[in-house]
Amino acid sequence: DLVSGLYATVGILSALQERTRTGKGAHIDISLLDCQVAMLANQAMNFLTSGQAPARLGNAHPNIVPYEAFPTADRHIIVAVGNDNQFASFARAAGHSEWISDERFATNPARVANRAALTGLISETLRTRAATEWIENFTAAGVPVAPINTLDRVFQDPHVEARGLVRELPHAAAGRVPTVASPIRIHGESQMSATPPPLLGEHTAEVLAEKLGLPPGEVSQLKADGTT
Repeated sequence: DLVSGLYATVGILSALQERTRTGKGAHIDISLLDCQVAMLANQAMNFLTSGQAPARLGNAHPNIVPYEAFPTADRHIIVAVGNDNQFASFARAAGHSEWISDERFATNPARVANRAALTGLISETLRTRAATEWIENFTAAGVPVAPINTLDRVFQDPHVEARGLVRELPHAAAGRVPTVASPIRIHGESQMSATPPPLLGEHTAEVLAEKLGLPPGEVSQLKADGTT
């Protein structure tokens, strides 16, 4: 449903552009199933081009190795080695330059074929140090790497804090309501409503009066009866 909402937004914006260009409206048809299938991305294409259903790989990438989560001495990190040059940098930063010349790992197709052997060696190596140390080493070597954060760490992340992704909106009844800011910024400003999420049933009386035309007395009676 979340992805379908995003696709619907793209469709609406496309229809608005078409209306501007031709003056004609459009009927937009969005299916949750269609959107889910579309989001299969590379996994769908792997099947469509090979006829083979992808195996379960957890967090691992089916076409690139190593590109997955690994345990360290204290928590998991994700390593995303996208090409052979990055793998060479990764191997050196991990203290295992011999991996570079190993014919099992020299190219990405070879690494995919020998996934189990390589990921076993990587897991054994990364368990020897803490996540922070590995992240510093790999980042300095130009290897994409990141921690797998719990939500408390997410909202303590310096980037998240600097981007102002947590917003507190004033609410007449609840005081202040915390929420996540919109990730869309236009001219440097987050595109976010100043209205906080409503409390349960907060606008029931207004909706009944506006949409159904119920008088205040009848709305009050419904509330007293426990209907609303």
